[in-house]
Formats: sequence, C-alpha cells, structure tokens
Amino acid sequence: MKTKIILLVFIALIIIIGLSGSAFIVQEKDQVVITQFGRPIGKAVTEPGIYFKVPFIQVANYFEKRYMEWNGDPNQVPTKDKKFIYVDTYARWQITDPLQFFKRLTNERGAQSRIDDILDGDTRNFIANNNIEEAVRTSNRTPVSTDSEIISDSLTVIYVGREKIQKEILVSANKQTADLGIEILDFRFKRINYVQEVQDQVYERMKSERFRIADKFRSEGQGEASRINGEKERELKSIQSNAFREAEEIKGKADATAASIYAQAYDRSSQSRNLYSFLKSMETFEKTFDNKTSIFISTDSELYKYLKKMD
Repeated sequence: MKTKIILLVFIALIIIIGLSGSAFIVQEKDQVVITQFGRPIGKAVTEPGIYFKVPFIQVANYFEKRYMEWNGDPNQVPTKDKKFIYVDTYARWQITDPLQFFKRLTNERGAQSRIDDILDGDTRNFIANNNIEEAVRTSNRTPVSTDSEIISDSLTVIYVGREKIQKEILVSANKQTADLGIEILDFRFKRINYVQEVQDQVYERMKSERFRIADKFRSEGQGEASRINGEKERELKSIQSNAFREAEEIKGKADATAASIYAQAYDRSSQSRNLYSFLKSMETFEKTFDNKTSIFISTDSELYKYLKKMD
C-alpha cells in the first residue's frame, strides 16, 4: 500500500514538473521563438497568452517587442571639404520578425553589434560625401536686415541639409537590415562638433569678427557723439546770443524809461533847484569870507551872479 502511494506521489510530481516545464507565458512586451535542440520550430509567438511546449526538449526564447535604443560611439569623421568633426548619433530599432532575427542574429547583443557596423559605416560615408554646412544645417538662412553682421560662411547655400542626410542614412540602413528581422525606426545626429584644432580656428575667427563689428559700432558711436556735441554747442551759442540780445534790449528800454523819468523830474523841480543853488552859494559866502577879506570875482562866477542880483 505504501509503495503504491509513493509511486502515485512520484508520478504526480513528474506530471507537475512536466506541466510547469511545458507551459510558458507571453506578455504584451514579449515575442517568443520555440527551439528544439537549438533549431527554431514553427512560427514565432507574438500574441500575449499562455502557451505549451515539449518540456526538456523545446526551449522558449524571449525577445523584446518594444522599441529599443541604440547609441553610437562619437567618432571623428572627415567631411567633403576636409574638415574633421566629431559625430555622436543615436537610433531606435525594433524586432519585426523574431524568427528571422533568431536565425540571423541570435540575440540582442548580436543585433547591437550589427547595427553598430551598419549605422557607423553609413554615417561616415554620408558625412564624407557632404560639406560640413550640409551636416550642421537644415535650411538656408536669410539676413534679417542689411544691418545684421553675420559671418559669411553662415550664409552658404546648402543643397542637402542635416535632416535629409539623416533620412538617407535611415533608408540605407534599413536596406541592409531587411533580412535581419529588425527595422531601424529613427536615426538622428545627437551632436556634431569640431575637433579641437578646428574649434580654435573657428573661435579665433569669431573673435576677430566680433572685434571688427565692435570697432565699427564704436566709431559710429563716436561720430554720433561728435555730431550731438556739435549741435549742442551750436544750440548753446544760439541760446546765449538770443539771451544777450534780449538782455540788451531790456536794458536799453530800462535806460530810456529812467531817462524819461529823470527828465520829467528835472522839469518839475527847476524852482527847487534854483533855491538850493542860492542857499548853497550863501553858505559858501558865510564860510569863506569875513569882514576883513577882499576878493576878486569874475563876472562868470556863480557867486557874482547872486551878488549882482543883490545890487
């Protein structure tokens, strides 16, 4: 009896282990390829749910269904006009055919390595076929006004542009990955920069250009300042001249008014003046002469005039 129980328990354990090894769950983010002795069997499982396989013989290989990222290594790349630049890129890719992906690349590490070769090579080729302006700019530029000071190179006409180069690299890469079970969804230049030697040359050129513009603005400012100072001096002299003329006119009118007032006062006080003159003359006689003094007076003297009237 005990032997039968132990046998039944052993059989149950084998069944449980077999069922657990045969069932596998596919989630929304997964896609699965079943292999038997390392070789794929049947179609890939891409829909979520619970599935079964032969335990111990078949293996479920899981792959991502979601978008995956690829980041390229910054590389020094020569352009068509012989300028070296650092190019840093990134892309997004997806496994579109997991069965073909497993046959050609086996796993995601193999896919990343293959994408490295494809995108890095295409990036180098397309950059080398275009001038640097084509890689860093998307459209042609138009000066805002004639007063704008823009380095002439920034107005160079472009015929391809950065966006078109990115699209061409994307198309070329997808042609090469068509039989790998993957698709490159997007490709972009993350960063483009000059190598150090070219950076130094560009910075020096930018500095000299800015200094030239500053000197131009400074000379224009000095000319404008001189013009303003000249107008100020002219206006100041004009104001002073007008003020002096008005002041002289006022003084002249005041002198004329004063003279008129004096003349009127003189006409009104002629009698008072005669009395005052007579009294001053008498006071002079009193202080100057006594009974012992003899004098000779001209007939033109003011004193003789009053003495003659007394006779």
